[in-house]
Amino acid sequence: MYALIFTICASLFTVASAAPAALDCTQALLKEATDTYLAAQSSGKPLTGVTEYFENDKTAAIASGIQSQVLKIDHNRSYYDTTTCATYTEVVVADKAKPYVIGTQMHVTDGKISNVRSLVTTTGDWLFNATGTLYYTSRENWGVIPIADRDTRAVIQAAGDAYLDLFLDKNTVVPWGAPCARLEGGIYTGKGLQTDSCNVGVPSGLDLTNRRYVIDETVGAVDVFLNFGGKTGLPDSHEFRIEKGKIRFVHTITVQRK
Repeated sequence: MYALIFTICASLFTVASAAPAALDCTQALLKEATDTYLAAQSSGKPLTGVTEYFENDKTAAIASGIQSQVLKIDHNRSYYDTTTCATYTEVVVADKAKPYVIGTQMHVTDGKISNVRSLVTTTGDWLFNATGTLYYTSRENWGVIPIADRDTRAVIQAAGDAYLDLFLDKNTVVPWGAPCARLEGGIYTGKGLQTDSCNVGVPSGLDLTNRRYVIDETVGAVDVFLNFGGKTGLPDSHEFRIEKGKIRFVHTITVQRK
């Protein structure tokens, strides 16, 4: 009897040992993924092996999308969600002939980029101004926050959600930081003063739905892809920097072209 149990257990151990170990999702792995993405975009040689690709909320062929264009990237910033194995990258191309501001969320599965969603804005989109975006975003501090001062994922997401909920419910309590600066295209609320505020008003009666999050506690960042104005609303990204539970920076990208 004991011999039989031992044989069964040994067999199970052999099978378990033979199974491939799941890859840990680390910041280094995710950084490698964003480096690969940026290299692909710079060269105009699209990523390969991607199982799902969406551009401006529509299923697309990555080989003929924005990645097929050679772009000179003037600014990029990425952060890394090791809990959901996802990344967010902000890209600014200030070329006067073909300017772009692009926000990309990616997911990594078994060590490989599996899902890519890009919001690609250019001339004609909401408040689009690549030169203005480049000027302001490159001057902000989105650096690593000391461990003792970091907020939890829940706090970071709640702060971003409060801002987004305000568009529909004006009674929402938003944890405004001071100072706080909001960037929409070339429109920037910051003046470099301690009194800078993001509480400068938002439209009313708009539901910001279908929220998809990438959160990086190390830099207090959350990016939210959503539909601006209901389920069929405009493709939109709202990106936040949260410091000690308060909103410090807000960046928006909204695709308005038909």
